[in-house]
Amino acid sequence: MARLVNALDTHLSVSTLAGTPGYVPPEYYQSFRCTSKGDVYSYGVILLELLSGKKPIDSAEFGDDNNLVGWAKQLYREKRSIEILDPELMTQKSGEAELYQYLRIAFECLDDRPFRRPTMIQVMAMFKELQVDSESDILDGFSLKDASIDELREKESSS
Repeated sequence: MARLVNALDTHLSVSTLAGTPGYVPPEYYQSFRCTSKGDVYSYGVILLELLSGKKPIDSAEFGDDNNLVGWAKQLYREKRSIEILDPELMTQKSGEAELYQYLRIAFECLDDRPFRRPTMIQVMAMFKELQVDSESDILDGFSLKDASIDELREKESSS
């Protein structure tokens, strides 16, 4: 997304805040510029959604002054990270330690300082490292170079 918007930058003027609430990085409110580090932040929100089972903005859940990211960071500071994780995930095969590693990646993506956030390539490397460490074979041998989208859909529908 950042690449697409930046390509049009010379003819683009932003006079109002655009973006989906809950996914917009904090720096966007000051500069109104889309960056790849902002995309990483948004990815971190999505990862946190998956791990917690919660929506990014929910006043009933978090109150008017907070959101998923603020809530999760507060629990982390209070050493109550286990409360962030969706209880349904705790019953799955992947162990608690692996879930904490995913949570660590999410928090790296959600750093308030854009220069401290990883790139998406680094995020993928972190996931690949976790896959190797857990000896999971779900992605072993998978390459988009070797399969077209149609082939992937065909395999998915025949399963």
